[in-house]
Amino acid sequence: MIKPPSLRWSLGGALLGALLGLILFAPASWLARGLAQASDGHLLLAETRGSLWSGSGVLVLTGGTGSRDASLLPGRIEWTLAPKGLGLLLSARQACCINGELQMLLQPGLGSLALSLPQQGGDWLTRFPAAWLGGLGTPWNTLQLGGGMRLSAREFRLEWAQGRWRQLGQLDLDFVNLSSRVSTLAPLGSYRFSIAADPAAAGVSTLRLSTLEGALLLNGQGVLSGGKARFQGEAQAAPEREAALNNLLNIIGRRQGARSVISIG
Repeated sequence: MIKPPSLRWSLGGALLGALLGLILFAPASWLARGLAQASDGHLLLAETRGSLWSGSGVLVLTGGTGSRDASLLPGRIEWTLAPKGLGLLLSARQACCINGELQMLLQPGLGSLALSLPQQGGDWLTRFPAAWLGGLGTPWNTLQLGGGMRLSAREFRLEWAQGRWRQLGQLDLDFVNLSSRVSTLAPLGSYRFSIAADPAAAGVSTLRLSTLEGALLLNGQGVLSGGKARFQGEAQAAPEREAALNNLLNIIGRRQGARSVISIG
């Protein structure tokens, strides 16, 4: 039996309306599920309210699936998602931790995706208490860090194409006036961890850890490629500070005399 054209148009219109309604009133929990999957369960958006397009939630760091460790950021993060050109502009605000308004431009394509930071407010984007890292589990929950973390970016952009990520620009994460419960020395110092695009190798980013100031000396370097990181670094105490930092050096990495070797990947 062939349906009359008017009936077919009515059914098509009803389906289109239902689809538009689903998109327009998509719950905020959709963003929470996407964030959990992208971070392998380490960064969660809990207690969501509102919609995908205008909502809020609480950011939580965890040790991943099955972990009992979790740490919440104070207050709620609020966001809006709106069309911009051929992409979507995500704007986020959080009183404790975001410098003004953080904006990220998402540009989907045919088998590709790009994420960029079109503008920055001031000289840093976000800042967090270092204690937040305790939610990741060992060794962070043992160290129980004090101090702060501050993230900044330089022409940062991530591109996904042909099954792999490519980074442009640089991210700098500063650890400011760190302290730890396993050391009587406070503060330990301030440090910078940088992730920068390698201009000589597409899809490869260089990793660098350096000491800005302090009695605990940290340094190292590595690469990030294909979603896998390889990093080699070391920690040691400044002269006449070995006794105060001995326990901390035992936890940070594998001891080799006065040094503590850090190896990832």
